[in-house]
This record gives sequence, C-alpha cells and structure tokens, in this order.
Amino acid sequence: MAMTEQNKMRKKMANTIRFLAADMVQKANSGHPGAPMGLADIAVVLSEKLSHNPKNPKWLNRDRLVFSGGHASALIYSLLHLWGYDVSLNDLKEFRQLDSKTPGHPEYGHTDGIEITTGPLGQGVANAVGFAMAEAFTANQVNSETCELIDHKVYCLCGDGDLQEGISYEACALAGHLGLKDLVLIYDSNSITIEGDTSIAWSEDVEKRFEAQNWNVLKVNGHCYDEIEKVLDATKTATKPTIIIANTIIGKGAGELEGTHHTHGAPLGDKIIAESKEKEGFDPEKTFQIPEDVLLRFRCALENGELAEKEWIHRQKEAPLVEQNVALEKLLNPDFSAIEFPDFSDAPEVATRDSNGKILNAIATAVPAFLGGSADLAPSNKTELKDLGDFPKGRNLHFGIREHSMAAITNAMALYGTTIPFNATFFVFSDYMKPAARIAALTKIQNFFVWTHDSIGVGEDGPTHEPIEQISQFRALPNFYVWRPADATENVEAWRTALEIKAPHGFVLSRQKLKTLKPKRDFGEVSKGAYIVKQRKDATMTLMASGSELMPCLQAACHLDALGVKANVVSVPCLDLFNEQDKAYKETVVDPSTKVLAVEAATATEYYRYADDVLGMESFGASAPANLLFEKFGFTVQNITKRACDLVDAEYRHVDLGVCKV
Repeated sequence: MAMTEQNKMRKKMANTIRFLAADMVQKANSGHPGAPMGLADIAVVLSEKLSHNPKNPKWLNRDRLVFSGGHASALIYSLLHLWGYDVSLNDLKEFRQLDSKTPGHPEYGHTDGIEITTGPLGQGVANAVGFAMAEAFTANQVNSETCELIDHKVYCLCGDGDLQEGISYEACALAGHLGLKDLVLIYDSNSITIEGDTSIAWSEDVEKRFEAQNWNVLKVNGHCYDEIEKVLDATKTATKPTIIIANTIIGKGAGELEGTHHTHGAPLGDKIIAESKEKEGFDPEKTFQIPEDVLLRFRCALENGELAEKEWIHRQKEAPLVEQNVALEKLLNPDFSAIEFPDFSDAPEVATRDSNGKILNAIATAVPAFLGGSADLAPSNKTELKDLGDFPKGRNLHFGIREHSMAAITNAMALYGTTIPFNATFFVFSDYMKPAARIAALTKIQNFFVWTHDSIGVGEDGPTHEPIEQISQFRALPNFYVWRPADATENVEAWRTALEIKAPHGFVLSRQKLKTLKPKRDFGEVSKGAYIVKQRKDATMTLMASGSELMPCLQAACHLDALGVKANVVSVPCLDLFNEQDKAYKETVVDPSTKVLAVEAATATEYYRYADDVLGMESFGASAPANLLFEKFGFTVQNITKRACDLVDAEYRHVDLGVCKV
C-alpha cells in the first residue's frame, strides 16, 4: 500500500529525530542512540496528540510526558527543541557536556520541559503513576458535572529494562487497582538490553501480566503511523490504565547495526550515520539537520499549546465555576499560616510517632492539598488522616506493601502542582526507598518521608527491624533533611521549618514514649538544626544528642556537674541544617574550647565533624525489651557520664542523685 502524504511527512519528521539523536551521541562520543531511533515514529504521532504549551511548561492542565528510560535523553531533547521549548540547537550540540542544558539523563528544574528526573530504570513508571494519582485527586476536588477543569492524560515511555525492575510491578499493580484511566504507558518492546536479546534473562508474557493487573492492553507495530494513531485515540475513552505494547526495532534506520544491542549505548560511527542519512534523502555531510517543513510542523506545538491553555482559562472564567476555582486556588496556593499546630507542653511523655500523627492531622485540616499514606502501616506509623476519606476523593492513600514505588509516586505528586504528599513506613524499610529518596534530593522535591520505629527502641522485633546505619545514609544525601526530634514539642517546630524548605525531609520518629522536656528553649533555633538545651558557665564538656538520647544526656550532665565537670547539652533535631550554619553560630552551640561527646543509637559517625568521641552503635541490635537494649548497648546515664569523664580525664564514680530533674 502506498504511503499517504501525511505519513510521508511523518517519516521525514521521524528521520529528523533519528539523525538529531545520532548526531548528538556521535558528537559527544557518549550516549544511547538506539532507543531514540526506535521510538522516533511513535514520538511523531504522539506529538500530534499531546496537549502542552512550550511557552508555559507549568500550565496545570497539560498532558504529562514521562521518559522512564532516561537514557533516551537524545530523543527528549530533540523533541523539546523541535516543539519550541527553551532548548536550542546549540544545546543539542552540547549534549552531555559540562554545564549544558542537555545532561546525559534528564533532570527536572535543569532543562525546560522536563517533568521529572529519570534515569534509574523503573522510576519513571512509578512517577507516571504518581502524576496520574495527583490528576485523579485534583479532578475529584475541582471538576463538576458540567465542567472539567482537570482532564489531561499522563503518558509514559518505557522499555524492557523499566518493566524488569521491581518498582514498575509495584506501581502498575497499584495503578490498575485504582483504575487510573488517564494513564497511558507506551512500552518500547524492542527485545534488546545491554547484554543482548532480552530472552537471555526474561521470558514473561507482558500482555498477561498487565491484564492481570487490571490494565487495558493494546498492541501496535511501533513503526506503522496509522496503527499508532489508532491506539492513541483509543486511550481517550479508557476506563482504566492502558499499556500500549509497541513492537519496535532498536536503532531503526542505523544500517547494519539496526536491531542489535550495539546501538543501545554507544555512538554509531560517522560512516553508519552518513550512509543512513543518504538512504533517507538527508545530506550525509551535514550534522544536526532540521528540514524547514519538518520544523514548521513540530513548531505547531507553540500555537496549539497557547490556544489550548487559553481555552482552559476561558473554562475557568465561566460563572458556574466559582466554587471550583476557589477549590483549585486552595490547592495551588496552600496557606501554612492557617495551621493550628497541637500544643504538647502539658503532655508528660509522648512517642514522637504519636505527636507526629497529631501534627499531620493539623496540617491536613488547614491545607486541602496535604495528603498521604503508609505502606500498609498507618496504625503503627500513626498516619491516618481522621475523617478525611480515602483516595481518590479523600486524602488517605493506601499504598500496600510497596515502599519503593510509594516514594517515587509521591515524588511525582509533589511536582504535580496541587498536592503536597507524605509517605510513611518503618525506618528500617527506608532501604527500599533509597533510590527514589535520592532522586528527591537531587532535584529538591519537597516530599515528606515519615519513618517511625527509629532505633533499637523497636525492641523485641530484633535486629532485622532496628535501623542502625540508615540515618547516616540519609544524612549523607545532599539536599535531604533528616529530622529526629527529641520530644513532641520539638517535632512541631521541625514541621514548621520543613514546610518552608523546598527539599525532601525525613522524619525519624520513636516508637517508645519520650518525656516532654521542660527547660526553656528558643525554638527559633530548631530551624538552625541544633541548639543548646542546657548551658553551664565555664563548661569544659559538650554533649550532643538527638531523639531519645537527649534525655539521658541531660541527666548525665547533672551527674557530671556533681563530679565537678560542667557540661553543656545540645539537641540536634536536624544535623543537616546545623551543617549549613555559619561558623559563628556553630561555635555558639558547640563551644570549640570544650570536649565534645555525641550520643546517638545509630552508627552516628557523621558526628565526628564536631565530636571528639561518639557513643553510637557498633553492631546490629538484638531482640529484647527496649530498655534492656539501651542498657546493653551503653545508652545509659552512667555510661554517658563515664565516656564524658574519660574525655576530660576526670575520675568517674557513681553518683546517686535519685531522679535528676531536667
């Protein structure tokens, strides 16, 4: 059958993408040409269907397009340039170079038009689910029977590697369960990974897998424009999420390398590229060619996008939409000043997981955009939002036992524009969340991680459930703020600060009850990460601690005082913030003329930046009641006192002060 004029132009547009991608990788001598060349035909037809505005990349009702296979960045950047985003031809020529707009994998906030940072395989699939969940929630809050303010699609391009990663199974199972009808996953099924044909390690039936997860499954020849258009149109009336299994050829158009794993992650070579261009009527001697008629068609995105956004704004102005616009405005512009935080000053002792639960509810009551949930641990994490219903109409999210995808899903929800998410699990299971937490830190996504059961205080569950090294791991992440409050009141101040910092935050919270501290404190200094809780004149010792270890340090300071050793006590709710303070402030908190002992029921080696000695965990925990574990591993008043005496060469002896009032 002869190709129609429309499809001839589509082919020319696809070949333009192919050769731009090949030239980018060749010039950089680094990158992945195979996937961009194989996906070029799909990209052209999808480009015709996509509703977006290059002049306003933040338009709320735009379609979201996620490239889960972030190594296909040459395709992403080519499209952004062709559509008219702030990505120039020179930016394409600077692919993978220092300080360019076109890094090796796409980064949110770095390149105009990138919806979220992807690269680690599978993350983007879960991100797309997160965008679709945010869209569904927002639609339920602001749409009416007569007017839909939120009615866009979420598209995600993924490959074999994405679907082999376990996170994609977690996320897609949840998407199917929730019936996210506006989610479209386009699976680039080219049967090739770095090591060769996928059959060497993978033989599952993807169609049956997704059918079992309650997805629509459509199949298409990924190089047949009419078929691609037909299946994309079919997704517009879907009642559940759709996967389009697109059978493609990796490195399509790459001559003798077409269809081989050699095109995956290496330049094709000047000879192959030149021969491929000549075959398709492009000048073999020229690089970065964009025919004028091709650019004209791609740049229709500018006019179409502007028109689509204007039509949407017109919808907002219609008289029946007053209540809808008010609801949307509250989601878009949360008022944190309206939060009535709980007062714990009269509570003698409260587990910080319990105080945190009350704080979450206070925030949710005042901020309609605030929502979240747990990986099947809400009763233990204390994260249920009372009387606020379940997703998609309500604000309690039920992730099931899916920690990794939960983190990536909430990353996307945090970037959507109308939702402020939190997620929760036991701290030891944060290990399952690390890749997504790292992406959050890399791009300063304000995602709130609630991690309870913070230490050996977990007790009888034993070392498999007692986090030892985790807090050090997350403190090592740039742009990630770890909070370990010492009591309920400090927990409130931690949240006040975290809501104002556009970055991910981890709240590491106790299972056991912690005494509410009575000394007067300047809580403005919580925002600086550490502050003096108890100061003594002519101190020769400083004790630093966070969480449950602060109280025994305060008591140890009383014992030291009786032994003639004057000790200041410093609470460290957020070591990351304290590290950012200037030298002058740090020295007012940790007097450089004193010896410093840091105490924390974790590895805690990061305290050596300030401390002469660290009393931390040097092994895994054990199974026993929490009080016995703190005694076994040395987190007692007596042992803290003795370690401090050793530091200042003071003679230690037992001092019976009874109950030390602090």
